[in-house]
Amino acid sequence: MKEMAFQTNGLMDLLNIKVIESTETYVEMHMPITADLYQPASILHGGATIALLESAASYGAANNADFKVERVFGVNVNINHRKSGHAGVLRGIAKLSRKEGSKLYWDVVALDDEGDIVSEGSVLTLTVSLERLAEREQATRGDR
Repeated sequence: MKEMAFQTNGLMDLLNIKVIESTETYVEMHMPITADLYQPASILHGGATIALLESAASYGAANNADFKVERVFGVNVNINHRKSGHAGVLRGIAKLSRKEGSKLYWDVVALDDEGDIVSEGSVLTLTVSLERLAEREQATRGDR
């Protein structure tokens, strides 16, 4: 894996998400389902599942980036929930389906302990050069 520009994983730490496997084309992460992640109906909150899946895709995108000169961003997330999560460990898997220039398209799936699909969908990530980010920041400041 290439050198990352961050020291902590922020939301991943908060949700106790652990990286199990990570390559340029495949990422698997695990997140324990606890009461802290429940919605009011005492089932796993869909937002936590989406965070797991976007994290997996973003981590994979980071594996494809050179953090000395660029950054990656999740720019589109499309997730369908199929089954409620109640307990155990949720497995989040992101597989690179195609690459178009700076865009990476990821197929993502969340599986419960039985291997059943809890949620699935796609995530689009975008790799942007630090130079382009600086230009955009300068343009934004100039508009004020």
